[in-house]
Amino acid sequence: MKIHQKYILRCIQLGEKGLGTTAPNPMVGCVVVHDGEIIGEGYTSPYGGSHAEVNAINSVKNKKLLSSSTLYVTLEPCSHHGKTPPCADLIAAHKIPHVVIGLKDPHSKVAGKGIEKLKQSGCEVTVGVLEKDCRWHHKRFLSFHEKNRPFVILKWAETEDGFIAPESNKRNSEPEPFWITNTYSRQLVHKWRSEEQAILVGTNTVLEDNPKLTSRNWNGKNPIRVVLDRALRLDIDHHVFDKTVKTIVITEVKESRKYIEGVDYEVIDFSESIAKQVCEVLYWHSITSVLIEGGRMTLQAFIHENLWDEARIFKGSSQFGNGVTAPKVSGSVWSIQQILSDQLTIMTND
Repeated sequence: MKIHQKYILRCIQLGEKGLGTTAPNPMVGCVVVHDGEIIGEGYTSPYGGSHAEVNAINSVKNKKLLSSSTLYVTLEPCSHHGKTPPCADLIAAHKIPHVVIGLKDPHSKVAGKGIEKLKQSGCEVTVGVLEKDCRWHHKRFLSFHEKNRPFVILKWAETEDGFIAPESNKRNSEPEPFWITNTYSRQLVHKWRSEEQAILVGTNTVLEDNPKLTSRNWNGKNPIRVVLDRALRLDIDHHVFDKTVKTIVITEVKESRKYIEGVDYEVIDFSESIAKQVCEVLYWHSITSVLIEGGRMTLQAFIHENLWDEARIFKGSSQFGNGVTAPKVSGSVWSIQQILSDQLTIMTND
């Protein structure tokens, strides 16, 4: 393996540690190498905190070594003042002579300006090392800035005979979830929730399951809850309105007197392309990734409009015989794994 690739791979490993905490900033990883030895490492702090380059440079014990070191980073160092000063300025100030970058930053405030600033300071810059791997690593950030929409993940569980929900008469009188998957699969979903910025469901899912849409079975933050409620059929007693987590309701009702206090409302035209409008709303809220958890009509809307990036499909061992049929999606199979009695297939939209 080429030496630059080795260290960029380490940067990607480090960057993963920021998953679920850095958004809308990218989860960047960075290492500082001197004479073939890593002397500093860092990754992006939770949103509002230090960037990866700052954390990596600060971790170097002997700062005199920086002037003869190489800095590796998954994404182009920023060149503008945001919540923190420009990383390109910090690198230049320490006279680091060589910077190796996995991927150019598509953000309009950076977009090559960080690279140019480094070159102007006399720094040698190498760009495009393991670019494909870095693009996958930064897929949420790139979707937001290149496609002007969040990275969209579809998720559902279906029975062995292809249903995502039973017939209405099979449901309990209480509006609680009717589980298809096992405990371990459900815990994995809570992990996923903690990794994405938002989670989205439709009206019927809330009416039938009364979900909390939190990451309570995993040690991580709760995602922003997004609920499609065209006619405002949901009431304040549903868990999604418990105000423990930011909640956005997307509706066509413009009468604010019908809105629940403490909940954000966005109005769209449900007779037009719903998924496209939802993505526009989420983009306006600076949401870089969303986990779509159903139900079938909601999932199918994103599939129909081809506005999805990953599909994560559980198949349980139970059978319903009848009920709500699972969505149909075409894509490339990324992986298939067994979780005890459940099978998880992850597909990508190529």
